Amino acid sequence: MECPLDRWISYAVKTLRDGGVETYESCQGGKGHSYSEPAVRFHGKPADGFRALAIAQTFGLPVRALRRFWSITDGEPTGPYWELTFWERPLNGFSAKPSAPD
Repeated sequence: MECPLDRWISYAVKTLRDGGVETYESCQGGKGHSYSEPAVRFHGKPADGFRALAIAQTFGLPVRALRRFWSITDGEPTGPYWELTFWERPLNGFSAKPSAPD
């Protein structure tokens, strides 16, 4: 079943998917949400986390952390998976164009 994404996190998910990142879970975070902070989880090999980080930063997403994690299913570690978390900022602060290099 497809669930509609909150507006802010949908921009982050679209940006990552357009860059070839295989996302599987996301949440805008905050009160009344499953996560305490905005986050997108995705599949990938060791280098894919850094590729996703580069995509997010290129498009101005306010990345807070990049994590590699294993979930516990029926008492067994499952994964590893990747997660990007973000600082909370309003959507209107984002540009659809890559930021200029320093």
